[in-house]
Amino acid sequence: MCSLALFPPPLPSGQVTLYEANNELVSGGSPDCYEKQVSPPSLNFPRETLKPHSRPESSSKAAFLDHKDTLWMRSAGAWRDAGLSGLLDEITNSAEEVPKWLTVSSGCVLALLRWMSSFHGSLFPHLTVNITASIPHFVFLSFSKSFAVRSFAWHPHTDKFAVALLDDSIKIYNSRSATAPTLKHRLQRNVSAMQWKPLCASALAVACHTCLLVWHVDPTSLSTRPSSGCAQVLSHPGHSPVTSIAWSPSGSLLVSASPVDTAMMVWDVAAENCVPLQRVGGGGVTNVSWSPDGSRLLAATPSALFRVWETRMWTCERWPCLKGRCQSGCWSPDGSRLLFSVQGEMVIYVLIFDESSGKVLGGPKSAAVVADLSETTFSGTGGEITVGGEVQSLAWDPSGERLAVLLKGNAESSGHSAIIAVFKTRSSPVFELLPCGFVRGEAGAEPRLIQFHPHFQHGALLTVVSAFFV
Repeated sequence: MCSLALFPPPLPSGQVTLYEANNELVSGGSPDCYEKQVSPPSLNFPRETLKPHSRPESSSKAAFLDHKDTLWMRSAGAWRDAGLSGLLDEITNSAEEVPKWLTVSSGCVLALLRWMSSFHGSLFPHLTVNITASIPHFVFLSFSKSFAVRSFAWHPHTDKFAVALLDDSIKIYNSRSATAPTLKHRLQRNVSAMQWKPLCASALAVACHTCLLVWHVDPTSLSTRPSSGCAQVLSHPGHSPVTSIAWSPSGSLLVSASPVDTAMMVWDVAAENCVPLQRVGGGGVTNVSWSPDGSRLLAATPSALFRVWETRMWTCERWPCLKGRCQSGCWSPDGSRLLFSVQGEMVIYVLIFDESSGKVLGGPKSAAVVADLSETTFSGTGGEITVGGEVQSLAWDPSGERLAVLLKGNAESSGHSAIIAVFKTRSSPVFELLPCGFVRGEAGAEPRLIQFHPHFQHGALLTVVSAFFV
């Protein structure tokens, strides 16, 4: 079992991790040092600072309401944002504009709905979370006004990626083109996940507040603002907000999940229909991840339970013995191993699947600890640096040789910030995680999302999306 104490000491403040050479991470004073040390760069995108657009959040909408808005306009907005309870609340708080009997009736019905909701919430605790507020609870990328990026997705076959911004617009960057198209749609609200369709050049699935959008963008087009008619809208009653999506490796099916819907949807995008997959227990579905060989699908829930579905007959095995919900999971390139982390824990678990039967070796309680990421303190010339803690996210290189782990820091301690630990992985003769090093960004940068390039030709390319704090 690997421990952080076996790692080389993390870089001191002012140093930036540039690249790996001869199994060691090379550092420099700034990211610009990379171009000076590696000539020519194998992949280059123009440096651009993404700034969050200022817009009122839902919690502060009342402060920005136009006082000239009529009751009808306010009620329509409340219905759109919060449904029946929002409409009743708006009527109840507008006593001067509506008859008294309507105010009293609305208040009574609203109290009854809240009582029923509290009773239902005692049976399904995850449903007590506000729909909009539930997104950052179950999405690994934290939403905040100081962070401009909502989601990030590499294209599976080319040097192109999509970035969803705080204002719910999506920008697409291509290393071979100076044009960066921007995708906008009236239903593209609270974007929480994106994924490009495999074996396809132009289809991008987007998880939104009320639906799924599948953009079909011509890769040869020079348009900077594709029409909203290029977006295919997929929705199902009660299936919102959508917080996780996963294409099958063949691109024939798309799975979507919502933390307030107990069923995950398997979509035939071409036919625009879906089949719900539902099991009792665990509440909704917070995260889905398809194995690279297409044979299995991880489905995490808001409770201490997750399932692994086999995708031929769509049966599943469940793991109800966790101490917390499954925080993150990633598959080995051959689909034989699943690494996952649990909320509040400082270890990485592994499940190993038998190739012949497809079942987990050792039975339902066979999850083994492969790495202990407990807090470890290193002493250096710049003082003590503490690393380790809860595992926020996992990313496994498609070649199976590198594993990146995003470790949550301690916001109250300047010497214990979030950091990325990189492991060397080996599958034979036995599965091993070997220490490689820590990845540190520029001063004031806090890593929020990690992802490997799925088709990089020169080794493992790790992408880190960070928030900057001055």
